[in-house]
Amino acid sequence: MRESFDIIVIGSGLGGLVCANILAKEGLKVLVLEKNNQYGGNLQTFVRDRCIFDTGVHYIGGLEKGQNLYQYLHYLGIAEELRLKRMDQDGFDLVTFDNDPLEYPYAQGGENFVAQLSRYFPEERAGIERFYNKMAEVCQRFPLYRLNGEIAYQLDEKVLGLKVRDIIDGCTSNPKLRAVLAGTNLLYAGIADKTPFYVHALSVNSYIESAWRCVNGGSQIAKLLVRELRRHGGKALKYKQVSSFHIEEGLLRAVSTTDGDTFRATSFISNIDPKRTLELIGEYPIRKAYANHIRQAEQTISSFSLYMVLKPGRIPYLNKNYYHFRDERYVWDSIHYRTTDWPTSYMVSMNATANDGRWAEGMTAFTYMRYDEVRPWVHTHNTVAETGDRGAGYERFKQAKTEIMLDELEKKFPNLREHIHATYVSTPLTYRDYIGSETGSMYGFVKDAAHPLKNYLPPRTKIKNLLLTGQSVNMHGILGVTISAVLTCAELLGKAYLLGKINSANQNERLTVDAYGNV
Repeated sequence: MRESFDIIVIGSGLGGLVCANILAKEGLKVLVLEKNNQYGGNLQTFVRDRCIFDTGVHYIGGLEKGQNLYQYLHYLGIAEELRLKRMDQDGFDLVTFDNDPLEYPYAQGGENFVAQLSRYFPEERAGIERFYNKMAEVCQRFPLYRLNGEIAYQLDEKVLGLKVRDIIDGCTSNPKLRAVLAGTNLLYAGIADKTPFYVHALSVNSYIESAWRCVNGGSQIAKLLVRELRRHGGKALKYKQVSSFHIEEGLLRAVSTTDGDTFRATSFISNIDPKRTLELIGEYPIRKAYANHIRQAEQTISSFSLYMVLKPGRIPYLNKNYYHFRDERYVWDSIHYRTTDWPTSYMVSMNATANDGRWAEGMTAFTYMRYDEVRPWVHTHNTVAETGDRGAGYERFKQAKTEIMLDELEKKFPNLREHIHATYVSTPLTYRDYIGSETGSMYGFVKDAAHPLKNYLPPRTKIKNLLLTGQSVNMHGILGVTISAVLTCAELLGKAYLLGKINSANQNERLTVDAYGNV
C-alpha cells in the first residue's frame, strides 16, 4: 500500500480506539488495523435468537454528567449519544451466598453505599465508612482519575503495595462483612495474597459513583468511536491481522498483514497483548531484561461464560447484578478452584434492551476457568473472521460444563432451566481467539502488591516509535483502559497539554449549560 500515516494503531479494543480518536482530533493521519469482523475488543457483542449479548462489558461506572468517565467520553464526542440505563441506585450489585437468604447491596453514592450496607451490619457502620473513605482516598492519589494533568504521574509504591484483603481486614473483623466488601472481586480476578487495594478501589469506586448498563450492548461505544475517528479524517480497517513488523535502525517503519498488505507510518501504537507484540518484534535485538519482563508476566485467569436466551415474559428484568458464592471463604478461594468443585462463584447480569424493560430477554453468567481445562483443543481456532471446528469433544466439554453451571444457578434461581429458550457458551479459547490474549486472560497482567513494579509496563517500548496501550499497560475496565490510552497519547502530545484539552472541552460544556440556565 502506497499510502503512509502518522500513526498506525494495531488492534481496535477500547484503548486503541481512544488513542486513535485523540490523535486524529489533533490533526494526525491515523489508521486502525483490526483482525476481527467487529471493532471493539471486549466491547464486542453478538446476537443469538434476536437477543444481544455483551462479551465483556456488562456495566459501566462514572458516567453521570461531570464524573470522570463522562468527561473523558464527552471530550471524545460520544458521551451524550450513549444509550444507557441506570442501574438500581440502592443495590446495583448484590453479594449473595448459599444458605443465606440475605442479599447484601452495593448502592450508588458514597453515603448511600454506607447507609444501605449498614442496614445489614448496623454495628459495623464505622468500619464500612472507613472502607469507603479509603477507596475514595486511594482513587484521588491517581491524578488522571480526577483528570489532573499538572501533577506528575508517579508510581507511589506505598499505595501500590497495599493489599485489598489487608485493608478489608483492618476495617472489620466480621467474616460476613469481610466477604461482602470483597464480594465483587470477579471484576478484577482478585487474588488474596497479591491483589493491590488500588485495583479494587479503581475498579469498584466508579460504579459506586454511578452504575449503568448499555442498552443493546456495549458495542455502541466502539461504533461511536469509529464514527468519530472517521469524522476526524482517520481510517479503520477490519480483517487486517498484523503478521510482521519491519524494523530498521531502531524504528518500526511498517507492518504487514496476513493478506499481504503493508502499511507505513511514523509512529505505531500496539493495542494487542504485549506478549504478542513481543512476538512481532521477533529477532530484532532489544534489551533482554525488557523482553523477559514481558515474557514472564503472569496473566490473569480466564473465564467461562454462559449466555441464556430466555423465553418471553418468563423472568422479570433485574436491574442489578448478582455476585454469588457458596460461602464466605470462596470469595477469595474461587480463583483457585478444584475442577471437581467448579464453579464455587459466579456473576449474573441481564441484558438491558430498548423494550419496556419488564421482562428479561437474556441473562449471562460467568465464572473463572483456567486455560488448562481447554488445553486439548488449543491447536484449534474459531472466529467469525476465521472459522474453524474444534470438534465433537469440545462440544461435549461445553455441554457438560453448561449443565454443571445450570445446576449451580438453579440454587439461586430455582427452575431456571424451564425459562431458557437456548444457551450459548464461551470458554478461554473463545477469548483467546477474539481478544488475542495468550491464555484468554480476562484482565491482562496480574498486579502484585508485594512486587508492584513486577508486571508494570510503561507505554514506551524499546522500539523508539512503538508505544503500548490497553489493559496490561495500566488498568483494565472501561475507565482504566481509557486512562491508559490517555497516558499513551500523552507520550506523544504531552500530559499537561492533553489533559488541558480534555478539561477545556468539559469546561466549555459547563459554560454552555450555564448560559442556557440548565444547571
